[in-house]
Amino acid sequence: MARPRRIVLVRHGESTGNVDDTVYEREPDHALGLTGRGRKQAEATGERLRDLFGQERVSVYVSPYRRTLETLHAFHLDPDLIRVREEPRLREQDWGNWQDREDVRLQKAYRDAYGHFFYRFAQGESGADVYDRVGGFLESLFRSFEAPDHPPNVLIVTHGLAMRLFCMRWFHWTVAEFESLSNPGNAEVRMLVLGENGKYALDKPFERWREPERYPITGQTECTGVGENRMGELRGDDH
Repeated sequence: MARPRRIVLVRHGESTGNVDDTVYEREPDHALGLTGRGRKQAEATGERLRDLFGQERVSVYVSPYRRTLETLHAFHLDPDLIRVREEPRLREQDWGNWQDREDVRLQKAYRDAYGHFFYRFAQGESGADVYDRVGGFLESLFRSFEAPDHPPNVLIVTHGLAMRLFCMRWFHWTVAEFESLSNPGNAEVRMLVLGENGKYALDKPFERWREPERYPITGQTECTGVGENRMGELRGDDH
């Protein structure tokens, strides 16, 4: 099995929905593009990625949303060194009908009280639903490692929630650990690096907005790759 040396996760750059949530009343989520600031963020990240990958080959998976596709395009990676696959399982959480702002506000309040992982938006998805499809993608990714000529790098361009859930599944974090984490910022990177012991480690922790709850069965929670508290900051909607 030709396991890659690096699995790089990147959140899309700032989108129009990140700066004005009323846009969801007029445009579907998947059609929202990057702002000018978001393109600059993506270009800066792309410069770092080009330095990281050098002349090595990269297997790229990208969410089919406009903002993730535009982010990948702004990386300006060498087309001769990358293999790009659009992967619908890496799409954003489906939030359902965003036409009624008051209804959305109430549902977000319910979600914050109920929990981001288990709460399902009306006509939409829960975090658990996204976890399941990200898990299905991971199974496909593992099978791709069986190819003897698999590239030494994997790049995944997706959304903040999907990044957290990918790592939750990979590192077997608990739901309580997941609920304590904040989304990465726009165009931020998290990288799984293969060590000499044959195991992957996260290069940079996700920041916590609170301490995870502890339950008798699982005992003390330990979330490898998770940073210190950043109290006062919400978990962070990906929009």
